[in-house]
Amino acid sequence: MTADLQPKREIREEQAIVLDFLPYGYPFEEGMKTPIAQALGLSHLTVLELIPKKDVFLQPQQEVYIGEGKREEIHHVKGKIPTEKLTSTAIAELQHAVEKVVDDQEQRFVEFFNKAQPLSMRMHQLELLPGLGKKHMWEILEARKAKPFASFEDLQERVKLLPNPKQVVIKRIISEIEGKEKYNIFVR
Repeated sequence: MTADLQPKREIREEQAIVLDFLPYGYPFEEGMKTPIAQALGLSHLTVLELIPKKDVFLQPQQEVYIGEGKREEIHHVKGKIPTEKLTSTAIAELQHAVEKVVDDQEQRFVEFFNKAQPLSMRMHQLELLPGLGKKHMWEILEARKAKPFASFEDLQERVKLLPNPKQVVIKRIISEIEGKEKYNIFVR
């Protein structure tokens, strides 16, 4: 038996949406105050702390590049942060940021409905979504056999009495970001 000796490659975000910008750092921290931004990564939906470049002022919901290349506004990514450390502004902006990500990347989330698989003999990935039980799961599986779903609208038209799939996905993402879920579907 051989062990996997390959180091785990860290997954990195390329873009982020600013949730809050604190030009004078956290109000309760002692010592030198460094400007800080709290942001949501667009591809892995991780909550991050960013250090902006000198004299850069950021706005909530502003998209910033945080990848390996030359960054315009961000000096460096400080790291992931738990949701408990988010400011009240960042918490309020999180819902809007997640909605924007789901709107902008609708195909990615619709694809989940097209490709979701069983987790075990008794549990399916679709059942991890809030408000979706066995009945909805079977209806989705039957409908996707005919042809894959093209959009949230298509999904809702073909699966009767399905709760709004976009809102279901948004609710699940926020729940995962807050660390309330045993299994993460969308957040890494």
